Amino acid sequence: MTSQGSASGRLTRAIKQRNLFAAEMAMRELGTPSLIDALDYLDLLAEVKPEKVERAAVRWHGRLELEAAAMTIPESQLALAALASLCAGERDAVAILRRVIRRVRPTLSHHMS
Repeated sequence: MTSQGSASGRLTRAIKQRNLFAAEMAMRELGTPSLIDALDYLDLLAEVKPEKVERAAVRWHGRLELEAAAMTIPESQLALAALASLCAGERDAVAILRRVIRRVRPTLSHHMS
């Protein structure tokens, strides 16, 4: 197993265990996690440290814009609205963001089912 694979596994486990510290350590080791992994981290951050989620959400949206194979303005607006909802505590917004990722097919995402 590569070191990236093991860091990815640690990130997945940390998120499932709702362990923000371990998730952040794994994210640092990964360098640039997939958009899906980064979204799972945002969800955890919204739960555990909601005061920090807005800044991370803006960075996540920037990555989405850069990595999207094709994205329309309405899709970008939908992602921003869902991120605003997530920042306001609406954790169901993560499902909307997953659909946006699927629709725009980011070139660097993985772990999609």
